[in-house]
Amino acid sequence: QVQLRESGGGLVQAGGSLRLSCAASGIYASFDTVGWYRQAPGKERELVAIIFSGGTTNYADFVKARFTISRGSVKNLVYLQMNSLQPEDTAVYTCYANRLNYDYWGQGTQVTVSS
Repeated sequence: QVQLRESGGGLVQAGGSLRLSCAASGIYASFDTVGWYRQAPGKERELVAIIFSGGTTNYADFVKARFTISRGSVKNLVYLQMNSLQPEDTAVYTCYANRLNYDYWGQGTQVTVSS
């Protein structure tokens, strides 16, 4: 079975940085689209950033040039460099991938930003 596993979450102070990564297993070909979503308690899951097979990226407005998404490989799927983190960035960040019109999701990694 295909599994996505996030890592890199943790606790940081406001203004700090984290780099999230997503590893894929059980798949032998590249995904078409990869990206990151996040969900805070009591809030709806929202898109953070996506990158398409051609290299085009799409960022949420709240990123404001603070985050950078980059594509890795079939196994080391995607990264998210997060700088200038703020308390409102606190959420569970989940890896997303799509291939042949099938969606895949990771379990999520907690990011907590303190004041």
